[in-house]
Amino acid sequence: MRTQLQAVLGVALASALAATAQAEIAGVQFSADMISQGPDGRSETVKMFVGDGRMRKEMMQQDQEVVQIIDQNRGMMWVLFPARQTYLEQGGPPSEGAPAPAPTPTAETDPCAGMPGLTCRRAGEEAVGGRAAVKWEMVMTHEGQSMNGTLWIDAERAIPLKHEMSNGEKMELVMVGKETIDGRQVEKWEMTTTAPNQPPTRVLQWYDPELKLSVREEFPGGGVRELKSIRIGAQPDHLFAVPAGYTRMEAPQSGQ
Repeated sequence: MRTQLQAVLGVALASALAATAQAEIAGVQFSADMISQGPDGRSETVKMFVGDGRMRKEMMQQDQEVVQIIDQNRGMMWVLFPARQTYLEQGGPPSEGAPAPAPTPTAETDPCAGMPGLTCRRAGEEAVGGRAAVKWEMVMTHEGQSMNGTLWIDAERAIPLKHEMSNGEKMELVMVGKETIDGRQVEKWEMTTTAPNQPPTRVLQWYDPELKLSVREEFPGGGVRELKSIRIGAQPDHLFAVPAGYTRMEAPQSGQ
């Protein structure tokens, strides 16, 4: 049961990261190669194109080219299979009277909003690693049990700088310096996670303030994910549309 409680609190922490996750399709328009390398040295490359509220990713899956297009403005996603000239479609344009898209979260946004059994209370402002942060106290109740947590959200970036949970788990994100990667000025951050009776784990992130996302990440065990060949500029509309002549496929039903 404690594991279930931790999982739900983890969702709350993930919600505080929403601003970072949305940055890919809400900030500067650019194209780049996203390269992921595992501990075994094997790597894969995804071509990424970020437009105005839209994103396109080109990748290889099971030896075939697959293209994913996300249109945040219309609430749509398409998956294209160029070799077969077919595609899948998910979502749909908002209907009349539908609520407007939620604004980008800030440090003042309740990280527990919309989560049953989970409540957050703003507990003031504190500095974490020399950065201004908003402190939130969290309480989760589930099947008669409860777990508490404290979350500090960066006032400028709206990302979690630190969290502490009642079971002893802790996380802290600290900026350790500034560097230049591929000619771009970036910030180097270190995220340290600790838990009782376990060695700490560390993840390094290089954050690009202009792009509002991480351009390099190094994970425990030797995994690396980075953006290379970054080119800033407006992206053409045709990249975010299903090409003429493609046939729509029906998505498989759940359980089939």
